[in-house]
Amino acid sequence: MEGQLWITELLNRAFAKPVNAVLQALPPAFHPADPAAPISNYVAMEILVIGILLLLFLVIRGRLSVDKPGGLQHLTEFMNDFITNQSREIIGEHSERFTPFLSALFLFVLFSNLIGLIPSLEAPTGAIQITLGCALVSFFYYNIQGIKEQGPVGYLKHFAGPVWWLAWLLFPIEIISHLARVMSLSIRLYANMFAGDAVTGAFFSLVPVIVPVIFLVLHLFVAFLQAYIFTLLTTIYLQGAVAHEQH
Repeated sequence: MEGQLWITELLNRAFAKPVNAVLQALPPAFHPADPAAPISNYVAMEILVIGILLLLFLVIRGRLSVDKPGGLQHLTEFMNDFITNQSREIIGEHSERFTPFLSALFLFVLFSNLIGLIPSLEAPTGAIQITLGCALVSFFYYNIQGIKEQGPVGYLKHFAGPVWWLAWLLFPIEIISHLARVMSLSIRLYANMFAGDAVTGAFFSLVPVIVPVIFLVLHLFVAFLQAYIFTLLTTIYLQGAVAHEQH
C-alpha cells in the first residue's frame, strides 16, 4: 500500500494476516487490493481515535471526585450537561437516555476531525467511508429508538402522515427523505473536513508562518462546528422518531 501512515504500517505488520483472512471470507467487494496491507489509513486512524477515547474515559473515570473535581472532569461534565439540556429542549422529557449515545457520537466525530491536525496523522472523517459509517450508525439508532418507543406498526404510521388518504403518496416520499439523511450527513461532514485538511495542508507547505495559523484556527472552528451539527441533526431525527403524534 502506498502512502501508509506510521500507525497504518504498524497495524498491518501486527494484524495483516488475521484481518486479511477475515476479509477474504467476505464477498469479493471486501477483498483488500493488497493482502499484505489490508488495513487502510482511515481504518487505522479510526482505531486510533477509539483507542484515545477509551484511554480518556479510563483516565476520567479514575479521577472522578466530588470534593475536588479536576479540569478534565469539569470539561466532561459541561459537555454532558450541554448535550443533555439540548436533547431535553428538542426531544422533551426522558431524553436523558439518549445522552450517552449522543455524547459518544459527538466525541468520536470531534476527535476524528481534530486528529488530522497532528503531523504525520490524518483525519478519518476526511474519508467518505468513515463519515458514511457514522451516518449509518445515526440512521439505524434513531430508527431503532422510534420502533422501541412506538412499536413497529405505530412507527410505520409515522411515515404515512396525518391524512390517511394521502398515505400512498407520503409514505414513499418519507422513506426517500429518511434515506437521503444518510447521504446528507455523510457528505456534509466529509466535504468540510476533506476541504479543511487540504486547504490547511496546502498553506502550511507554501507559507509556513503566520498565514497557516489563521487557517489552523479556522480548521479548529470547523471541526467543532461539524461535530456539533452532526450531533444536533441526529438529535432532531431522534425527536421525530420517538415523538407521539396525534392522528
